[in-house]
Amino acid sequence: MTLPYRRILVAGLAAVMLVAMAASGGASTAPAPSTLAEGRHDFDWEIGTWRTTVRVLAEPLSESADQWLDFAGTSVVRQLMDRRANVVELAVAGPSGRIDGLNLRLYEPQDDRWSSTFVNIRDGLLTPSVHGGFHDGVGEFHGDDQLDGRPIKVRFLIFRQGQDKARFEQAFSADGGATWETNWIAVDRRIRR
Repeated sequence: MTLPYRRILVAGLAAVMLVAMAASGGASTAPAPSTLAEGRHDFDWEIGTWRTTVRVLAEPLSESADQWLDFAGTSVVRQLMDRRANVVELAVAGPSGRIDGLNLRLYEPQDDRWSSTFVNIRDGLLTPSVHGGFHDGVGEFHGDDQLDGRPIKVRFLIFRQGQDKARFEQAFSADGGATWETNWIAVDRRIRR
């Protein structure tokens, strides 16, 4: 079974590489902070530890699209590289198993947007990134991927629901974005900053 949560885990490997480069004095080609657009602050609100509940559609884009799997645990969001990157560490479990993953988000100042890449620790594979940002308080990110060998579109939405609550939804489209099927719903409630 290919589950959509693999997207979060890919980001962790890239985050580890970023931290290792910074610790070793690796040269940075990032622009000086004064040239960064305001979009680099889009995720400042999320830094901290969150209680996370996740619902995952067991078989996305299939005829048996009615079985949801439930998980609960924590998400820890850490800023990196002077807020030009952050990493989400997800650890949730439920009756059907565990999801341990990382999501690396990198700010792209030239386009004033973010990329978000997921890695599932189970298989260690990076997923293709989704790209986007926040408009009118909603984060919207899009990208291309594959599901069981067929090309799909991916949409990831982030809804802030006050200072201490947020909702995350992932959806797939097999028809070029004409219709979307939600397959991942996570609700985070802040534990601490």
